Amino acid sequence: MPPVAANPSFASAASGLAADARTLDALRRSAERDPRGALKETARQFEALFMRELLKSMREATMKSGLLDNEGSELGMDLLDEQWALKMTGLPGGLSEMIERQLRQQVDPKAGQTAVPPAVQGDPTTAPAAAAAAAPQPSPAQAAFVNKHREAAQQVARETGIPAAFMIGQAAHETGWGRSEIRTPDGRNSHNLFGIKAGPGWTGKVAEITTTEYVDGEPRKVTARFRAYDSYADAFRDYARLITSSPRYQAVLRNLHSAQAFAQQLQQAGYATDPQYATKLSRVINTTLQLQRALG
Repeated sequence: MPPVAANPSFASAASGLAADARTLDALRRSAERDPRGALKETARQFEALFMRELLKSMREATMKSGLLDNEGSELGMDLLDEQWALKMTGLPGGLSEMIERQLRQQVDPKAGQTAVPPAVQGDPTTAPAAAAAAAPQPSPAQAAFVNKHREAAQQVARETGIPAAFMIGQAAHETGWGRSEIRTPDGRNSHNLFGIKAGPGWTGKVAEITTTEYVDGEPRKVTARFRAYDSYADAFRDYARLITSSPRYQAVLRNLHSAQAFAQQLQQAGYATDPQYATKLSRVINTTLQLQRALG
């Protein structure tokens, strides 16, 4: 069984990873009632996400695909990774305790001025966890990107059920956190956050640019036409319309429980030609989830 939460008010959030909108909302509401318990549960969630990615990397490095592999088996392995990650988190002296100390120091600098437990000092088995705890935190620019698009994404999330963090994370990945947004020929912003191309059926404005496509796994520069919108809100709505109305993305809609599964299904549906698209996207979505929790 997963570790029992330190406070009963976090029972619902602690029952799984806060990687979907409902669990994230439950964690946020519980945090309002018990800020101290919120730090402990947030640290546990970070540790669980880290362990899930570690298990996934180990599995991909040691297991080869077979004839019986399909969407169902991949989903089953994802869920198994998530369950094992939950079982391995919250243990005494683990990564979550170090993360909690860092979070507590950010909230109250004096609280972080405590000695490092002797079990951590000089213990090589804790070195990877310590290194992960000291990993760079999201930048102010990334936080500003999430905050800028949160309202539009949340509105579309209420209408379609696609988690706001998933959409913001994909927009962040496609635009380099807003640094590489597509512009029209006259230099104006196209507001196209998702790299949606202007096919034969598109009758709106267009931005034509040089972009990178992968052909047989090799990157190539090509000229492509992309849709242009009047606002970012229009971009979020058009993206959601594409995902919810196109038959090729139906499997994506069945995998809104997990950032990793969501990203994998987008790649399998052919959303992008980058062979590492799912790995890159799930990493950015997890960063977005972290920022969304911090912003409240």
